[in-house]
Amino acid sequence: MGRACLATRLSACLIATIIIAPPSAFAQAASSADGCVPDVKKAIGTQPTPAMKTAALPADLVARLDAAAQASFKEASTPGAIVGVRAPRGTWTAAYGKADPASGAPMQVGMHTRVGSLTKTFIGTMLMQLAEAGKLSLDDTINQYVPGVPNGNRISLRQLADMTSGVASYTRSTAFTDLYFAKPETVFTPAQLLSVGISESPIFVPGERFDYSNTNTVLLGMVIEKVTGQPIAEVLKKRVFEPLALKNTFWPGEATDIPSPFAQGFTLQGDFAKPDAPSNATNWNPSWGWTAGELISNMGDLLTYGRALGTGQGLLSPTVQSARLTSFPGKAGYGIALGCIDGWVGHTGELPGYNTAMFYDTTSDTTVIVQTNSDIASGNCPESPTLTDDPRDTVCSSPATRIFVALSKALGHPFDPLPQR
Repeated sequence: MGRACLATRLSACLIATIIIAPPSAFAQAASSADGCVPDVKKAIGTQPTPAMKTAALPADLVARLDAAAQASFKEASTPGAIVGVRAPRGTWTAAYGKADPASGAPMQVGMHTRVGSLTKTFIGTMLMQLAEAGKLSLDDTINQYVPGVPNGNRISLRQLADMTSGVASYTRSTAFTDLYFAKPETVFTPAQLLSVGISESPIFVPGERFDYSNTNTVLLGMVIEKVTGQPIAEVLKKRVFEPLALKNTFWPGEATDIPSPFAQGFTLQGDFAKPDAPSNATNWNPSWGWTAGELISNMGDLLTYGRALGTGQGLLSPTVQSARLTSFPGKAGYGIALGCIDGWVGHTGELPGYNTAMFYDTTSDTTVIVQTNSDIASGNCPESPTLTDDPRDTVCSSPATRIFVALSKALGHPFDPLPQR
């Protein structure tokens, strides 16, 4: 079931949502005269309060958030979840359920998980840093850096970043999925991933429409390595990890281990999972995700990075961050490696076994993070695989998105994603 899902349905299935989730919430929306971020200048200029990292959120707000998290966690198909909210008045974090159902070990705040497509936002940030430094231009075409891409003389780096290139995603090809789902320990090189994607490209004229493709971000990773002359792990360390003091965010490369402490991850993807017996995907090799989704992180680092991503502070100049926050097609959509709905900017991420939501509310200076150790959808899902005992009486949703939506409502600024199928 997992193989067919990935091969045929990008926006409906979890690994097809690229195992690293093509945020279905960010399918291009109708254009609007109003931008998705209502006050870009305020979003960029608002400075963090001392209380953000030193104080707890007020008890009444914590009670509402905890109730929302607990209720949505019960509806989500995940053994455990970690949630965090950071706002001007303080921070609240909590953990629910099990990190390892077999041993009974509880989920704990601070545990590491694979964060999937959140990686794309790091790549987009570094792309803009290099543009700001004059090392490249977002209007450069990909053939200036990587040969052999169909329409490469017409596809800009910007179109790769905002998913309008027309380059097919390798994760929708059976040439990739047949091997990966049968042997998830397989090590893939970026060149192998690219070859699969370009073999099925183009799927449309560059700039014609939106189509979420992991191949796009693999290409951007190749560009960054070529321009800097360094491996992507070193560029991430120098340009993002060190400036923000991210001590618990890691680039695993071909290594399958997750730094301790970590949660075991469960999935219905692959050739061996069954609706009543999900597979443990904790140590599946992550190399296939490369710059589209390899990173590992924890709550503390994601709260720090989520705010920096939304404001640009510590990463990009106000001018460049303004360009990023105005790169969305309207009141909702996908910009430069970043999604936005009604002032919420961020990304979701899925790798087999893990699901993450990271969003920053530009209207209230609030960061919300949800990590789950399952990528299994729940609710009324006609296409996405669900557990045998799923009651299916709620809207279809991945676990982290379900919990995040509940938290956004408790915060008073509801996030309204497009429904998963």
